[in-house]
Amino acid sequence: MPRGPAYPSDSADYRARAERRLPRFLFDYLDGGAGEEQTLAANPAGWAALRLRQRVLVDVAGVDTGTTLLGQACTQPLVLAPVGLAGLMARRGEVQAARAAQARGLPFCLSTVGLCGFAEVASHSGALPWFQLYMLRDRGLVDALLDGIWAAGCRTLVFTLDLPLPGPRRRDRRHGLGQPGLRPRLLKLAQTLARPGWVWDVALRGRPLAFGSLGAHVPAARNLEAFRHWVDAQFDPTVTWRDLDRLRQRWHGRLVLKGLLDADDARLALAAGAEGLVVSNHGGRQLDGAASTAHCLPAIVDAVDGRCEVLVDGGLRSGIDLFRALALGARGALIGRPWAYALAAGGEAAVHALLGQWQEELCSTMALTGVTRIADIGRQHLDPD
Repeated sequence: MPRGPAYPSDSADYRARAERRLPRFLFDYLDGGAGEEQTLAANPAGWAALRLRQRVLVDVAGVDTGTTLLGQACTQPLVLAPVGLAGLMARRGEVQAARAAQARGLPFCLSTVGLCGFAEVASHSGALPWFQLYMLRDRGLVDALLDGIWAAGCRTLVFTLDLPLPGPRRRDRRHGLGQPGLRPRLLKLAQTLARPGWVWDVALRGRPLAFGSLGAHVPAARNLEAFRHWVDAQFDPTVTWRDLDRLRQRWHGRLVLKGLLDADDARLALAAGAEGLVVSNHGGRQLDGAASTAHCLPAIVDAVDGRCEVLVDGGLRSGIDLFRALALGARGALIGRPWAYALAAGGEAAVHALLGQWQEELCSTMALTGVTRIADIGRQHLDPD
């Protein structure tokens, strides 16, 4: 791990640092949600509403936060979620985050629209990341992506279900993201020039600013604006469970389905052969007004009834929230914005520090609720009132 300055433990502080360092349009891309951002706000509020039962005079000298997720040993039940454009948060950002995850003994999931490709992340982090996939209109491209990551050693595929089309993200429109014309270009240019540190470290020293996993297949992947139009056109509203059957037949590794909020959909996903499910509302970036993931998690856990691993994301901001997710029945959790804020704030060292703080918080929460093993955490640790 590279040495650097001491970093704060509070996710809100990392967020504030990220806001100071990133061009405004890029920070709002990361920070924002769909519509009025009701679901974006509901996610953290859902975890905060859960009260824990403190227990005393229990021998908690041997607290162990270790577990396994999809067959992979982890020092805590946490995965770095796929974050699109993470390579713009810091120089070769996906590589830096993956190195921090590897050093902390955690899985890292690479987005289809990450700037660093799968092979680059794997070779520079010392670990094979998970890979997140969208079902694109071009099924030949999907097959080529699957073949490429399999050949590079990937064995865990996270397929995102909840993006038949992009949600209405008003902050992006306000800054002209994905919009043609001179005014949007000048607006983004002004915001970029207002962050000379970012320009030097990321825009200049972080090249190539291209979508690494797609670059061999999509010429537009080397032009971020052109690529934005291309990828928006590639989201396929016709995808159904039949397409998932084809994917299951095509992919011979572990299959995780991400973007479930409904127990009936969870049963269908289980029948489709998934080894893992992620209860997710896309971080509040798709259907505004959807329920928080904390609200939806228990019903999906009950519907699955232990037949596959259930993970959750959306709004978790601390190791205490991670404990809450486990108490509701999740096997583990994914976090996106927290690690991306830390990455923008201070690169690999900050992500490393953030993950260490989460583990410390999880450990102390376990001790204060009288539990020493991850497997023993359950709904009995939540105050029913």
